Amino acid sequence: MRVWIQQYLERRPSIVLTVWAVATSFATYFCMYAFRKPFAAGMYSGQAAFGGMLELKTVFVISQIIGYTLSKYAGIKVCTEVKRGQRLGFLLGAIAVAEGALFLFAVLPGPWKIAAIFLNGLPLGMVWGFVVSYLEGRRSSEIQLAGLSCSFIIASGVVKDVGRWILGLGVSEYWMPFVTGLAFLPLFLMSAVLLDVLPEPNTADVAERVLRRPMTGQERWNFIRRFAVGLSMLLVVYFALTAYRDFRDNYGVELFKSLGYGQAPAVFTRTEFWVALGVLATLVPLSWIRDNRIALLAVYGLLVGGCILVGVSNLMLEAGWISGLTWMILVGVGGYLAYVPYGSVLFDRLVAATRTVGTAVFAIYVCDAVGYTGSTALQLYKDLFQASATRLDFFIQFGYVMSVFGVVLLIISYLDFARAARKAEAPESSFSEFACGQSAACAMQEAD
Repeated sequence: MRVWIQQYLERRPSIVLTVWAVATSFATYFCMYAFRKPFAAGMYSGQAAFGGMLELKTVFVISQIIGYTLSKYAGIKVCTEVKRGQRLGFLLGAIAVAEGALFLFAVLPGPWKIAAIFLNGLPLGMVWGFVVSYLEGRRSSEIQLAGLSCSFIIASGVVKDVGRWILGLGVSEYWMPFVTGLAFLPLFLMSAVLLDVLPEPNTADVAERVLRRPMTGQERWNFIRRFAVGLSMLLVVYFALTAYRDFRDNYGVELFKSLGYGQAPAVFTRTEFWVALGVLATLVPLSWIRDNRIALLAVYGLLVGGCILVGVSNLMLEAGWISGLTWMILVGVGGYLAYVPYGSVLFDRLVAATRTVGTAVFAIYVCDAVGYTGSTALQLYKDLFQASATRLDFFIQFGYVMSVFGVVLLIISYLDFARAARKAEAPESSFSEFACGQSAACAMQEAD
């Protein structure tokens, strides 16, 4: 059956394969969020930890993020070296460990719940890399990655609304995450198996987007040295972006309550639907740009535009020009416009524009490791040094800082990568030899 489906997809028009890839990758990662984010629907009000220094929910959030961050660091090696035949096993194993940890979160006493939520995050950070590995390096990668990116924007809202609904049925805050994950488990299994039958990139994909293959340790270091300046600027911005995005995601219940929407039904789903639609509408047109250098410029335009939108939205809220709900949508669109390309189209186009043989997943995971370190740092900074500030006020002020510095650093980063892309341009004859070599290597990879 597996071989028949692959042959069918290879014979059909490219749109059929693209739809299959978007649907299965979207569903796979959407369901993953049911194992990662449902606990955020609880407020755990009136409970503190470490002698009252930190709110209990903050401790849970930080504990999971630490596990998730360590998973990102591990993914720099694991996700860039894993072979095609191993991906499905890794995906299923990650979810099995995460759901088991949610069971422990429900049954273990007191402090052990913190350890359980840490264990929950530990395998989940690598799921994104495994899923992206199926999609990168294709002529339609922008569409496929845009569809995948919408999954976690929408899932974050839907999962928290499902969690709140389960709480309304009388399930406790500690059992609710396990029950939510269990409900989504069958769909995850089905979608992951169907994603795994997706054919590898064909010869035309390789010629345009460069061969994507597992990277050795030396190749990873060479990548970092080659793009030291541009990559370091991207890392600083992503440090702030991930912290900003995670704060909005983890404390959305508290932010909406401060804005006067605490009892609004399905408020997360309604908000994140428009956020996802806005991000999708900007990412999909990138697939129409065949020139990789122009596409790279366009991606950076989205990053800068997203940072600007966050700052402008804050100004409009404080001036009373927009409602709190509209503001949450706009800062969501702005934050995700700057955040989402890191995990999808930015490095896919960068690898293609600079003719770097390897995988975009490596660069994605370097950024993710640094980014989630930033998220942990922001959570601690808020509770330890800005305890008197409301989460809403803190979030707005941090948005201003991220907006201004993000624009400056992104411009510096683009100039460095644009220079590397110009140097990578080769005469047509050289490119022909390169494409042939890539095609041969691709055939060897498929045989492997």
